[in-house]
Amino acid sequence: MSNNGGKNNTRLDSVAGVSMLRVGMICPYSLTIPGGVQHQVLGLARSLRAKGHEVRVLGPCDGPPPESFVTPLGNSFLNATNGSVAPLAPDPSATLRTIRALNDEAFDVLHIHEPLAPGPPMTSLMLKLAPIVGTFHSAGESAGYRTLQRQLNWMIKRCDVRTAVSKDALELAQRYFPGEYEVLYNGIELDSYRSSEVVPRENAIFFVGRHEPRKGLEILIKAVMQMPDDVVLWIASDGPETADLMHRYSHLTKVQWLGRISDAEKYLRLRRCSVFCAPSLHGESFGVVLLEAMAAGAPVVASALDGYKNVATHDVDSLLVEPGNTVQLAAALARVIVDPRISARLVKAGNLQADRHSMVSLATRFEDLYHQALAKEAADGSVHRTPRMLKIFESRLLGRSRSGIK
Repeated sequence: MSNNGGKNNTRLDSVAGVSMLRVGMICPYSLTIPGGVQHQVLGLARSLRAKGHEVRVLGPCDGPPPESFVTPLGNSFLNATNGSVAPLAPDPSATLRTIRALNDEAFDVLHIHEPLAPGPPMTSLMLKLAPIVGTFHSAGESAGYRTLQRQLNWMIKRCDVRTAVSKDALELAQRYFPGEYEVLYNGIELDSYRSSEVVPRENAIFFVGRHEPRKGLEILIKAVMQMPDDVVLWIASDGPETADLMHRYSHLTKVQWLGRISDAEKYLRLRRCSVFCAPSLHGESFGVVLLEAMAAGAPVVASALDGYKNVATHDVDSLLVEPGNTVQLAAALARVIVDPRISARLVKAGNLQADRHSMVSLATRFEDLYHQALAKEAADGSVHRTPRMLKIFESRLLGRSRSGIK
């Protein structure tokens, strides 16, 4: 082992069963902008901290950090990726902040989400100051993976343990970077969504998600236009399509544009709506948004995407329709709203499905994988080999002995 004795002993003690680990969780996307990966990162960190681990989340922030355990690495820049726009931080200042934070914190384990994303994830992977668990979220296609496969294949070998959030994410990762992966579906913090308070249901359809073409928001608006006037559509969040859609459908009084809402308001509206709708057209690797609705007791209508089918079964815990089909979508929404028996059946099955995906269970599984990564390091001592391009930082930023490193 090449690092200092105190750090080394901490890791070996961890492998032997000491309960507390210092975990650095790396997020590629701005933690102050709502998103599925960000939500998972923060939720998993909270659950691990509740189990006694010292977890810090490192990632870009475009404002005050959302939690006290978040270390901000600077502002993000919008980058087009996978049919979406991702708030990444690939700039040199974020790289320097990442290096300094990793050095100062001396983590036992690094958990990197989207390890091949530019910015803090790739920096953490290249520097590798601790054993690494990498989690892949993206599904579908990746121009970056396709173009840079050879270079990225070298980098991904620095991951000691690899996981994917769904079968679709696994397929994308293995297509370009063959190896062993474990599929660990995303989790939800059940207590956040459930309440003993009984709230009346309103004749409302609820949508929350980024306003971009792949999320199918316009398809939903057109479906609601086919429904009776007493049906209201609540649209939360925002995105590149917001201004255009609000302008073109400003005449629809049944559409309420909520903008970005707090988690507390999201939970309340999930409990108050008659149906939650996820009309996405493509690019969904996992249906965590469906699980959130199920946990809150909202009936679910969604597109029949492979990613959503990871957690939703048609006519059991949800109604799934052909993506982009406004007629089918309107019919399914109406069916749930007008028939309380169907609604009650979907809610009951949805609650059971949500129970199977608790964040507490996910955190327990990642504990095992962190120890697995530590055991691999203890067995081969292969971490801490600094890439040539980063050796320039060793004397200035990496304040630790590296004798014997090649």
